[in-house]
Amino acid sequence: MRKTFFLCMVVLLIFSQHSIAQTNFWNSKSAYLGQALPGDTPKIFAPGLLASKVEFTANRTAISADGREIYYCTNTTWKNADSLKVKYFRYDGKKWVGPTLLNSNMGQTAFSPDGNTLYFRRGNAGNMVFRSVRTGTGWSSPAEYLVRNYLIYDYMPTKSGNKYAASNGNWGSPNDANAWRFSVMPASDADTSIKDLGTPLNSPGFNGDFFVALDESYMIISTNETKQFECELYISFRKKDKTWTVPKSLGPLINDGLAHRYGQYVSPDGKYLFYTRGESEKDCAVYWVRFDNLLKKLKAASYF
Repeated sequence: MRKTFFLCMVVLLIFSQHSIAQTNFWNSKSAYLGQALPGDTPKIFAPGLLASKVEFTANRTAISADGREIYYCTNTTWKNADSLKVKYFRYDGKKWVGPTLLNSNMGQTAFSPDGNTLYFRRGNAGNMVFRSVRTGTGWSSPAEYLVRNYLIYDYMPTKSGNKYAASNGNWGSPNDANAWRFSVMPASDADTSIKDLGTPLNSPGFNGDFFVALDESYMIISTNETKQFECELYISFRKKDKTWTVPKSLGPLINDGLAHRYGQYVSPDGKYLFYTRGESEKDCAVYWVRFDNLLKKLKAASYF
């Protein structure tokens, strides 16, 4: 009896230590590729580490729930996705390994809520969503997952099963940027409908890039688009009646002048906002900034 009790205690201790180690990784010096953490002022994430000299980092970042995998995109031009690549770093328990190429001609990476699937958009295949699933040795090759008769941009699934995207839906021409709307798709893959999220979330002009929290409590959108698609980052909160608050600016430290801002993503620990910023291809890069405190302030100021 005592031997069985002792063995149980050992197992519980090992499990507890493993759980603590997983939790503490976010606060370790190794987290986020070992980079110095940003404060309220955005800075480039891992400069010189992610891309070759002929590439720039752009598009959406995706980080595993335990913080030990970081996925991001590189490209050589804004004009097309021919050179777009998804790369990643993986922490092996002692060091970060990478950058490693995951796939080519893919972008807009997003994790499933359980972390076992990665979703992508491929090149100009605008009405499709591709996915890779975890295997014993990594990830499967991207395969078609959703095919629709409307365009799907910045696809993101949530815990409820709802799938968010920007789209022209059944209400606008694919070539009309003003027809794009932040939208939601039903949880059932068999249901091919899509719903425009309406105002005040959508505004006149292109409504394309966004991040939605897994619990759907807020969305960070690229808005105030110019004709050249420069934009600012705003946040909207979902109310109890499932409508959305009037979007508010993330502030002058993030919206610091005319620039393209897209690929927004909040880390799983909720502490940091990642986004692509560039006034041109030459200075385009992924930035990151402390976000949890800003989120609390913006939510308190929204009065809902």
